[in-house]
Amino acid sequence: MPSAEKTDVDQERPVVRPTHQDEIAAAGSELIGGRSGRWTRLGSTALTPVGAVALVALGMFALGMVQKLPCYNWAWFRGATSQYTHACYSDIPHLFVARGFSDGLVPYFDRFPGDMQYLEYPVLTGVFMQVASWLTPGGSLQHREQMYWMVNAGMLMICAVIIAVCVARTHRRRPWDALLVALAPAFALTATINWDLLAVALTAAAMLMWSRARVLAFGILIGLATAAKLYPVLLLGPVFVLCWRAGKWREFVVATLGAAASWLVVNLPVMIFAPEGWKRFYAFSEERGIDFGSFWLIITQRTGRAIEVTTVNTVSTLLTVVLCAAIGALTLMAPRRPRFAQLVFLVVAVFILVNKVYSPQYVLWLIPLAVLARPRWRDFLIWQACEVMYFLGIWMYLAYTTSGDKHQGLPTEGYQLAIALHLLGTLYLCAVVVRDVLVPERDVVRRDGSDDPSGGVLDGSEDAFVLGRAAYPPRKSVAAVPGPWAGLSEAGEPASD
Repeated sequence: MPSAEKTDVDQERPVVRPTHQDEIAAAGSELIGGRSGRWTRLGSTALTPVGAVALVALGMFALGMVQKLPCYNWAWFRGATSQYTHACYSDIPHLFVARGFSDGLVPYFDRFPGDMQYLEYPVLTGVFMQVASWLTPGGSLQHREQMYWMVNAGMLMICAVIIAVCVARTHRRRPWDALLVALAPAFALTATINWDLLAVALTAAAMLMWSRARVLAFGILIGLATAAKLYPVLLLGPVFVLCWRAGKWREFVVATLGAAASWLVVNLPVMIFAPEGWKRFYAFSEERGIDFGSFWLIITQRTGRAIEVTTVNTVSTLLTVVLCAAIGALTLMAPRRPRFAQLVFLVVAVFILVNKVYSPQYVLWLIPLAVLARPRWRDFLIWQACEVMYFLGIWMYLAYTTSGDKHQGLPTEGYQLAIALHLLGTLYLCAVVVRDVLVPERDVVRRDGSDDPSGGVLDGSEDAFVLGRAAYPPRKSVAAVPGPWAGLSEAGEPASD
C-alpha cells in the first residue's frame, strides 16, 4: 500500500493542466475560451476534472450514436452496400438475428442453424449480449433489431464513461489527460460496432486498481476482462517483468491467482454444462482466416496467393512471443524502470499488429492505454487521424466489393493504403513510447519527478534486478530528489529563479 507520506505528497502537488504544458492542447483550448485556470483544480468546484471528462465522454458517445442514424433508420435493413457507404455498420443488430437472440436461444447452450452453430464470443461478452436481449422490447423483427442496438448502446455508454473516469483517476495528478479518451474520434466512431467496450472498461478499472496498489482487485478484474475478450490477459506479462525488475514477486503471484480465479468463476459453469458452446470461441479464433485490417491481407492481395491458416497462426504466435521478449529485454535493460502503462500499451499493440485480423474496433483496446503511456496531444492526434482514415477506408472498400458492376467506393489498392496507414500510425505511437523508455527525460509524465503514477506497488521502488546499469534512481518528487527533472516548471521548461 502507498505510504501516508507518498499520499500527502501527491495531494500537495498541483494537478497538471495540459493547456499549460502541451502546445496543441493550449491552441485547442482557444476554442472554449483559452487555457484552464484555477477552477480546474481538483475539488475547487462542483464540476471536477473527472466529472468534466465524464460529461465529455457522454457527449462524444452520443455523437457517435447520431453518426449511426442512417443505418438505424433504414440502411441495416435494405441491403449491405448502404450501411457501408454511410460508414455506420454495426455487428449488433445483425447478430441479434444471426446468433439466435431474436428467437430466444440461450448462448452456448442452444445450437442455432448455420456454419457457426454456437456463439463465437467469450462467456462474459455472451452474458452481456443475453442481458441486452432480455431488455429488448417486443414488436416487429426490424423494431426489435433497432431496440437491441439501442439497449446495447446504452449499456456500452456506461462502459465508455467508466473507461474515461478510470483513466482520469489512474494518474492522480493528470486527470485532464483523460480528455484524450473522451474526445478521441475513433472512440466515438467505433464504440457501437461490437461489444469490445465491456472488456476495455474492465481493463481500465483493473489498471486503476493496480495504480492504487490493490493487487488482488487488479487480478480479479483482469480475469473478468479476459472472460470478455482475450487480450486483457496480456497485462500479466508487463506485471511479471516489472515485478521481476523490482523484486515484487508476491504481488505478481497474487495478481495472477486472482485473475485465474475470477476467470474460472465465470467460465467453469459453461465449460461443464455446455462444453461445445464454450469451446466455439477458441476454435473460431484458431480457424479464422486472414481478415480485414492486417498486414497479412496486404500480402495475400498483392501476391494473389493464399496462406494456410495454420501457417499464419504459427508465424503470428512466434512474432508475438519474439516481440514481447524484446519488450521484456527493454524493460530489464532500460536506464530507468519503464512505467506500467508504457509496457501494457506496447504489448497490446504488438498483439494487434501481428494478428491475422485488425478490426476497426480494436482501436478501442489501445486508446486508454495510449493516453496513459503517451499523453501528448500531437502524437495522439496523428495516430487518431490514421485510425479515422482507416475507419472510412474499410467501409468504402466493402461498399466497393458489394456494389457489383457499379464499383462505388474504394478499390483494393486504396484499401491496402488505408491498412498501411493505420498500421504505420500504431507503429509511430509505439516508437515514441519506446523512445520515452530509453530516454526517460522525454516522458511527459515523469517531467515533474514522478516515477510511475500508474505503477502502484512499483511506484518509487528500488530495482532488484537489471541487465544494464540503471541511469536514474526512482523519483517521487522534484523537490525531494535532484536530477534532470529538478528545476522544471509544470510546463516542462526551466523554472525562473
